[in-house]
Amino acid sequence: MTAKNGFIEAICISARKGVLKKAVEQALFEKNWGIRQDAHAGVWHRQVSLLAGESIDAVRKKIPGLRHGVFAENLVTRNVELAELTIGDRLCLGRDVVLEVTQIGKKCHNDGCVIKKKTGDCIMPREGLFCKVVKGGDVKVGNSCAPCGFNAEKCITNPKKGGEWE
Repeated sequence: MTAKNGFIEAICISARKGVLKKAVEQALFEKNWGIRQDAHAGVWHRQVSLLAGESIDAVRKKIPGLRHGVFAENLVTRNVELAELTIGDRLCLGRDVVLEVTQIGKKCHNDGCVIKKKTGDCIMPREGLFCKVVKGGDVKVGNSCAPCGFNAEKCITNPKKGGEWE
């Protein structure tokens, strides 16, 4: 049995906090700042938020048609075991970007988000990951995504193999 390669399924941004994020094809991640043009960027510990696509799929069973960005997540990953990561672990995105996990989960706003009100549950408080940008660069939908420990030198892809991790 071969392992599936992790990748970025969606990138979402918003100009203001408190509104749904919209999906974009690519984004510029800035070191110690976050995603350019995203309202949550800044000098703090929650510059970028992530959710697993598999977790969103489970919610879609209760709310068909749910689109990316509804949880205010910046990145949706696929085939990445986000639940196995702990604070201090790093993720490499594409060729250049390195994120460091700074927080796991968060409290829903105003006694629960729209999702929690519709389904009785929200995945962000227990499954959402928050990161700071350790190394910046461009990220596109479809780019590789994988844990890379605490060593940014492991963040190397081989374009001849379609961006798979070496």
